[in-house]
Amino acid sequence: MPVITIAVAAVIIALLAWTFRILREYERGVVFMLGRFWKVKGPGLVIVVPLIQQMVRVDLRTIVMDVPSQDVISRDNVSVKVNAVLYFRVIDAERAIIQVEDYLMATSQLAQTTLRSVLGQHELDDMLAERDKLNRDIQLLLDEQTDTWGIKVSNVEIKHLDIDESMIRAIARQAEAERERRAKVIHAEGELQASEKLLQASEVLSRNPGSFQLRYLQTLTEIAGDKNSTVVFPFPMDLIKPLLKTIEKDT
Repeated sequence: MPVITIAVAAVIIALLAWTFRILREYERGVVFMLGRFWKVKGPGLVIVVPLIQQMVRVDLRTIVMDVPSQDVISRDNVSVKVNAVLYFRVIDAERAIIQVEDYLMATSQLAQTTLRSVLGQHELDDMLAERDKLNRDIQLLLDEQTDTWGIKVSNVEIKHLDIDESMIRAIARQAEAERERRAKVIHAEGELQASEKLLQASEVLSRNPGSFQLRYLQTLTEIAGDKNSTVVFPFPMDLIKPLLKTIEKDT
């Protein structure tokens, strides 16, 4: 008799545990009645009729999912390994349970294929320099495709781009060559600007010989201020012509 009593008590407790469910604030329960969708319940105390109704819990919090490293061939035929992190959450519990068998697995697989597809359309330089744009492109594409599952993809972040050592050395040589090119261009532009200024100065001095002579004497003064023992400097005849004419008149 006590054994039967214990068995009945166990059955009653099991039925009560099956009937009364408590859902947290971030949980919802998708309830099916005789196999057909009935309603979404929660949060709080939820009553489920045993053997007639079944409930599936759904977590509405943001899920952080690592996208495994993917082998990607860029548009310029460079092989890279890329991994990312995905942030998404369920916004429609009914569709997340009914429209797809396992929304976590489906989202993970879709993220992997989308990552390869989007990055494969760009060159390696774009992957390195325009990571924010690539993140937005992947996020928008994923969000559009997962909308039918009741899932909102809020963010995608590319974490690492692993490149072969030989390619890293090639990129370093390319960057060095680019820096040298820019330095030469800047130097050439400076020479061009200096030549233009010198041309303007020569035109101004040519219009006034006295200014030219003053500039000449100023240059001599600057050279004389240096610590040179001997300075050989050409002396223009224009400066001594007036003196020679004066001497000729006197003679």
